[in-house]
Amino acid sequence: MINTYDILETIKMIQEEHLDIRTITMGISLRDCCHSDIKVSTQKVYDKITKRAEKLVSTGEEIERKYGIPIINKRISVTPIALVAESCDSKDYVQYAYALQKAAEATGVNFIGGYSALVHKGYTEGDRALIASIPEALANTNNVCSSVNVATTKAGINMDAVAEMGRIIKQAAELTKDRDSIGCAKLVVFANVPEDNPFMAGAFHGVGEPECVINVGVSGPGVVRAALAKAGDCDFSQVADTIKKTAFKITRMGQLVACEASEALGVPFGIVDLSLAPTPAIGDSVAHILEEMGLEKCGTHGTTAALALLNDAVKKGGVMASSHVGGLSGAFIPVSEDAGMIDAVKCGALSLEKLEAMTAVCSVGLDMIVVPGDTTAETLSAIIADEIAIGVINTKTTAVRVIPAIGKKIGEELEFGGLLGSGPVMPVSNFSSERFVKRGGRIPAPMHSLKN
Repeated sequence: MINTYDILETIKMIQEEHLDIRTITMGISLRDCCHSDIKVSTQKVYDKITKRAEKLVSTGEEIERKYGIPIINKRISVTPIALVAESCDSKDYVQYAYALQKAAEATGVNFIGGYSALVHKGYTEGDRALIASIPEALANTNNVCSSVNVATTKAGINMDAVAEMGRIIKQAAELTKDRDSIGCAKLVVFANVPEDNPFMAGAFHGVGEPECVINVGVSGPGVVRAALAKAGDCDFSQVADTIKKTAFKITRMGQLVACEASEALGVPFGIVDLSLAPTPAIGDSVAHILEEMGLEKCGTHGTTAALALLNDAVKKGGVMASSHVGGLSGAFIPVSEDAGMIDAVKCGALSLEKLEAMTAVCSVGLDMIVVPGDTTAETLSAIIADEIAIGVINTKTTAVRVIPAIGKKIGEELEFGGLLGSGPVMPVSNFSSERFVKRGGRIPAPMHSLKN
């Protein structure tokens, strides 16, 4: 039963602690949009997306008005375009990116994800064409997001794909260097990618998903930090309990919005992704949660342990609040999107190496990391390989979203604006990984993948 205290508490969370629904994402299958004629296929893509998502934005806005809950983004995810485009005679896959962009504009969504390929065990010709087109596609669209899955625990790591993605990221940075390399901010390289993730830039509609589905991503780092501040200097068992109770409340709100959107749109409810997704706004930082636990600055010794506790407690609390939890679910640690992370990098407390260690216990990986513009493609590939290996060995999702800042050096900043924030350029190792990356082939799956 809802009581007055619960209502007032939720209002306070929204008004003072940055509680929001980060995204309502509609997943749409495009498997029936294949055709040998690329013009016919892209038109079918546009028509289906605009028909299915015609009322997505207006429905989200109506829910906002009804409950007073901010819904920051309305998004669309689609079947990986490499799968849809393979049937067409043309290899000019950028035409699909244009169709997605046109559909995003027509429906009014913030982002559309799914300009993607799954190559964890090898390439098809369609995969090769799609990946080669990514830099051009991202440079010439505003709302299209791309992802490539290069590894799974079951398959191992496709190092040929890892090597190629380093080159693709460099090309995307060069093509958008006049816009602070924004193309790279819309591109993610994954291991063990989830097929129901509502968060960008990695969202796509998996082949095991229904025809159409509604997935919701919640947020609320500021709410968790406020709860810990109120709890005071309690022991870690109480810290975990406080986070669990808070995550339950946050996720319960996500479940409500998901069910409302599902009913209003006549589309099945998929999952709630209960991730703590930060923003550049002061008071909405995962780093500040860790500092509330007693760390002087995020990145100092103890940070990984604090993050592990946070991630585990968020999942334990959130899973009780929703009938279906999925996506990534946990705590995100993007640098440019988190005011506390940005401060920690600027003061020297947080390095790339420490961030990599932290990704072993959080939800995603090296996210929105800005590196010097002269970083080689091979070094980018090696950074990806390290992070992907953490995901494969630990049977978890990891990802890399790294931005070479063309023309900028360590200590300078890139300014993306909005939820993407701004990112300080972080140092990378000066020692070469070129010979390692150029070996190619596949790193075999770990022994514990053999579970059949």
